[in-house]
Amino acid sequence: MTTGLTWNLIEDAHQLFSYHFMVNALRAGTIVAVVSGAIGYFMVLRRQSFVGHTLAVIGFPGAAGATWLGVSTGIGYYGFCLAGALVVASLPGGGRADVGPGGHGEESAVVGTVQGFALACGFLFVSLYKGFLSGLNNLLFGTITGVADHQVTILLIAGVTCLLVLAVIARPLLFATVDPDVARAAGVPVRLVSAAFLILLGVAAAGTSQITGSLLVFALLVAPAAAASRLTARPGLGVTLSIAIAVAVTWVGEGIAFFSPYPIGFWVTTLAFAVFLAAAGCRAGADWLARRVSLDVRTAA
Repeated sequence: MTTGLTWNLIEDAHQLFSYHFMVNALRAGTIVAVVSGAIGYFMVLRRQSFVGHTLAVIGFPGAAGATWLGVSTGIGYYGFCLAGALVVASLPGGGRADVGPGGHGEESAVVGTVQGFALACGFLFVSLYKGFLSGLNNLLFGTITGVADHQVTILLIAGVTCLLVLAVIARPLLFATVDPDVARAAGVPVRLVSAAFLILLGVAAAGTSQITGSLLVFALLVAPAAAASRLTARPGLGVTLSIAIAVAVTWVGEGIAFFSPYPIGFWVTTLAFAVFLAAAGCRAGADWLARRVSLDVRTAA
């Protein structure tokens, strides 16, 4: 394997695809990016980024506990993230986009309490594990070398299920996000829809954690969606852009990580952040141009 990228990109790509672990990494990364891009857009729209961060962090104690028990880390990721989503959804003010005045403080307190307890459990599981936990950095920051065939299959099943459920609840979810009071008056089960979305968010966080690590899940859940929301206000186009950005940064990040000594989480996060800055700059430039044109029109009149 070469030590770095060359000017012959075709040969570099051929070398990359000649390794089965890289093929699996790209397959898994694509699945995770599509799911994260779609669900992340609604998460940003609902202003539930802190909830998403908490569910992502909860994946670490789950994986650590699974390692301690000698079972697959995927079981720990999905088990803890889903349990965390259910706990947050069941508590008063937990994870809802329709909190009233002062409700955001209550929501943050609930979610922060769950996060603190989960992290404490994670440190307990690490201390109880008597062996050498060499994969600790991978649990926190991700890896491209540890994705097995069965993990790709599990990610695919979970991802397709998430997207199907999201497609079913997308319209009432958007309605409940934009105007929860009117949605409730129209018969939309706002609380149930919110809880269902939290479960989907938990599944997305668990799947993404296995690629980027628990601490860098936001690279795919938040940055692409935040960039897309600054480029368009249309939900359909926004979801499409969010998915496209997430897939692009995942592919490029995994490709660069293959030829470099640095972890995939760093590259994916850096690329996603760069795209967000570019989108924010484009939005700021467009707003400035619109104000300038409006001022010129008023002056000419």
